[in-house]
Formats: sequence, structure tokens, C-alpha cells
Amino acid sequence: MDLVSALKSELGGLFESLIVALMTPSVLYDASQLHKALKGAGTEDEVLIEILASRTGEQIKEITKVYKKEFGGKLEKDICGDTSGHYQRLLVILLQGSREEGVDEEKIEKDAEELYTAGEGKFGTDEEKFITILGNRSTEHLRKVFDAYKKLSGSDIEDSIKGETTGNLENLLLAVVKCARSIPNFFAESLYKSMRRAGTDDGTLMRVMVTRSEVDMLDIRASFKKMYGQSLYTTIQEDTAGDYQKALLYLCGGND
Repeated sequence: MDLVSALKSELGGLFESLIVALMTPSVLYDASQLHKALKGAGTEDEVLIEILASRTGEQIKEITKVYKKEFGGKLEKDICGDTSGHYQRLLVILLQGSREEGVDEEKIEKDAEELYTAGEGKFGTDEEKFITILGNRSTEHLRKVFDAYKKLSGSDIEDSIKGETTGNLENLLLAVVKCARSIPNFFAESLYKSMRRAGTDDGTLMRVMVTRSEVDMLDIRASFKKMYGQSLYTTIQEDTAGDYQKALLYLCGGND
């Protein structure tokens, strides 16, 4: 009997889910979270959005390989079977994991203008432009485009996305922008929202704590404190209980 099965027979509830998640190699964990999000009744879009917007190109390629090996299907095919339209198209671009490298100085102004023209600057929205630019440019390049966009239009690209798009496409575009700006801020916000609603969203709380604990938890903690004026540690203490809480606080690694 392997360790995970042994643990499952001894533990229960959220604590069990958390410990099993911690015992799972990170790429396999991501792949199985995606599989679960696609295979249930309905699609858990927030899981697709979170993972595909925040992982590096290399990580996404690894996840795709492991997904095929573990679940026998192609991740892209499964995503296409469960999604549609512009939202599907951007997911597929992110799934290719082939963002451009570096900053192309000559394209910064042009990209900002194209985004402006595609959104606020016209009647109706040219979603294709948003998808192409946000899906393919490097994060360093995008940060410069966002600055240029703000100079040009007087508002943040996020405001334009909120005004011009809706639903899953809006959520995915916003996640891509937030991850380009700051991955720790993106996850700090996810954690805050997971705990500060009626009833805790344990799926998100657990997923973020497990996947980021050895990656950028210190940065996420700093972002959390700065953004919400309270430490992540204290927030977890207030929203969870028992062994589950102890394990989450251990992953948090300290109180700011």
C-alpha cells in the first residue's frame, strides 16, 4: 500500500485533501486539477484560468505531457470540448506555452494603440486583438504596453477589459494582465477572495497554498499584507480550523 493510500485511510475531509495534494508532484497536481475541472458536470473555469494564466510556458508544456500520460487524452482537445469562442481561443494560445521573449521597443506603442482601438476606441470590441497581444507577448513587454496604454487612454487596461468583455473571456484576460503585472499580487488576491466571501472557497485556498508554498509564498505574503493591511497568516487563522488550519499555516511559513 503506498503512502498516499495509507494517508487516505487514516485521514478525512479537508485535511486529507490537503495532505494528498502536498504528496503529489506539482506538475501532476496541476494536470489532475485541470482534469477534474474539465471532467465534472460543467467546467470549473476558475481552475483553467488560474493555472493557464499563471504558469510559465515550460510548466505548461510539462503539464500537457503529464496530462496525456495520466489521463490518456490531449489537454487541448479536452479544453476545446468544454469551452467555446474567444475564451477557448485564448486558452489554446496559452496552452501552446510559446510567449515571445524580451521586449520589442518598436512594438510597445503600436500594441498599446491597437488595444485602445480594439476596445475603448471603437463601437463594439475587437476581441481578436486583445487575445493576440495578451496571449503572445512576453510579460516584460506587456508591462510596458500597459504603461503606454495608460498614457494613451488615461485609464488602466483592466478597466477597458471590464468595460468591453464579459464572462469567462473577461476573467481570463484580467488574469493574464494581472499575472503579467505581478504573479504574487494575482495569488494574494485569489487567496483573499477565497477566504473573504460567505463560506471559504477551500478548493482555491488549498490549490494556491499547495502550488505556491515552495515557489513564491514570501512574495505572496508581502503582497497580501500590502494589499489588504492584514497578514495572510492571521486571515487563514480566522477562516479555517483544526489540523487543516495548522497545515495551511505551516505552508504559509510565518506571520508578517
